[in-house]
Amino acid sequence: MSTETEGGDDRMRKINVRVPEALLNRIDEEWEQRGYASKSAAIRDALREWANNPAGLSEETRTALEASRQQAERGKTVSAEEARERLGLDD
Repeated sequence: MSTETEGGDDRMRKINVRVPEALLNRIDEEWEQRGYASKSAAIRDALREWANNPAGLSEETRTALEASRQQAERGKTVSAEEARERLGLDD
């Protein structure tokens, strides 16, 4: 890794990443069309999004998942099979 400065005092670290050729082709096709100044800028933006929202889920969805997890821990949930049985649904 090397350290560079880009656009002011923000220090940038250069990393090497291997990606499948098909993904690189998609990035090459998209970065400029999406308004990025460079492929690096597009990739940095994607990494920021990933780091700030690792699961890629909305806050509402994460809250609902947490509530669901808590219900399961308290034994307030049933399996899909049990639910079908209780409701009289056949597979």
